[in-house]
Amino acid sequence: MTLGSDVSRLSTTAAGAAAQGLSIVVPLYNEAAGLALLHERLIGLAGTLQARYGLTCEVVYIDDGSADNTLSIARSLKADSLDVQVVSLSRNFGKEAALMAGLDHARRGAVLFMDGDGQHPPDMVEKLVAHWIDDGYDVVYTAKAHRDNESFLRRQAVHGFYALINWGARQKIPEDAGDFRLLSPRAAAALRQLPERNRFFKGLSNWIGFRQIRVDYEPAPRAHGVTTFSPGRLIGLSIEGLTSFSVAPLRFASLLGVLLAISAFIFGLTILWEVWTTGKQVPGYPSLMIGLMTIGGVQLIMIGIVGEYIGKILSELKARPIYFVAEHTEKRSDGETAVNAERTAAE
Repeated sequence: MTLGSDVSRLSTTAAGAAAQGLSIVVPLYNEAAGLALLHERLIGLAGTLQARYGLTCEVVYIDDGSADNTLSIARSLKADSLDVQVVSLSRNFGKEAALMAGLDHARRGAVLFMDGDGQHPPDMVEKLVAHWIDDGYDVVYTAKAHRDNESFLRRQAVHGFYALINWGARQKIPEDAGDFRLLSPRAAAALRQLPERNRFFKGLSNWIGFRQIRVDYEPAPRAHGVTTFSPGRLIGLSIEGLTSFSVAPLRFASLLGVLLAISAFIFGLTILWEVWTTGKQVPGYPSLMIGLMTIGGVQLIMIGIVGEYIGKILSELKARPIYFVAEHTEKRSDGETAVNAERTAAE
């Protein structure tokens, strides 16, 4: 039985890149206000890539259960210089599921992921493509150049998250890396083969290996509205990433248990020493209560951490599809249109 996968036949050369093309995956959630402008910029980008590299492009819009008219606007977008796919999910499954849906529906060789809020500038895509075609990189990921506009507490929280998730990991996840990245055909094929349902996209796209390069950039201001990622959702996403991609919390719990046991042993020795040298008994109630509360609190923390991992195991054993497609529309730049509505099978 083979436990690995050979994707060497999908390696990209500069001569063969144009034939394989590029799929641009854009998850959408309530992005109606800026979608038309973003599409116009992508049309211009597709023309530039076609002229420079002979690269054929498509855009795959994933409507992740938007509550506004994002889907109707996406349906009306024209296929000018690039093919347009509109994939509407049956409900809001979350960004990780939307990214996977886009990867599954991408029909070109390389795949580029970018947000639909305008903060990932299409002008940078040409630079990412150049690293793929001209320099031979398989994963070209972007990262924020700085976080000077964020609070000190948020910066420290982000730094702590990456320090914890990379603790003891063989493959480190670059700090400040985002979902705005390009995967070569063989990198995209490798990512499709990862079977887990609890997905942490940043970690998985780094874990697959291949030649990778970081590109720093300054995110543009949001084209409209405000971010839907509240502090609570960010904390939830962090916990999801930690428990889906790292065993660092379990190691931290084990280390905490060891430190607590050593502290209790030393405390016991000090009590024995005081009784032996002075003959005085240490008052029992305060020390007893502090010890019980400390041990009880640590045990509850450990049980909670283990429970998170057990929940992930249960989710994997259930093997539920991570998304359902309610409607799939495709427009080709040659004028053809295909519609497949209300699909009930999992994509």
